Amino acid sequence: EGMAPPQRILFPPEKICMAWQQTQRPGAGLHNLGNTCFLNSVLQCLTYTPPLANYLLSQEHSRSCHQQGFCMMCVMEAHVNKVLHSSASAIQPWTVVNVLTRIGEHFQVGMQEDAHEFLRYTVDAMQRARLSGSSDLDISSQATTIIHQIFGGSLRSRVTCLSCKAISDTYEAFLDIPLDIKAASSLSEALEDFVKPEQLDGENGYKCSK
Repeated sequence: EGMAPPQRILFPPEKICMAWQQTQRPGAGLHNLGNTCFLNSVLQCLTYTPPLANYLLSQEHSRSCHQQGFCMMCVMEAHVNKVLHSSASAIQPWTVVNVLTRIGEHFQVGMQEDAHEFLRYTVDAMQRARLSGSSDLDISSQATTIIHQIFGGSLRSRVTCLSCKAISDTYEAFLDIPLDIKAASSLSEALEDFVKPEQLDGENGYKCSK
């Protein structure tokens, strides 16, 4: 029962360290290059996510990357190493700004953008980079990248027939969850509301196959 086990493990989960592997002093800040505050805030959040930073600081990705042209993992690796190894009080994040339209073709340099949208596109781009060169992977194997193991998970949607009690489960991978934080007083409450059961009727009615 449940999701099929992965046919391949792309990154061993035991190699992911949730705490900092090295003692890190605060790295350099980021200059605003003209409406780049949305980008700077997201980059700082990702830079100080320990399991991601540990991996990028090891430079394990760039040593084995064979991707031609744009690679978001290589971009983030260069950025994080520059920020955390710089002796300057602040740096200019051109490494990322220069590939903004590669992260999302609708992003424009010099225009204010939505930080959450930029985060989603950046994480998606990192996931695609980790899957590059691995064709015909089953869904479960795609979820074994280091990016998916840090940021993602799987949603189970369960429908139970009220007449015969038959159960139908579907699974969907995710890299972020849309929560209604305005209607909740805490993150836990928002998560509880997200998974709250609902009765399907009318146009949303479910026809049981049993």
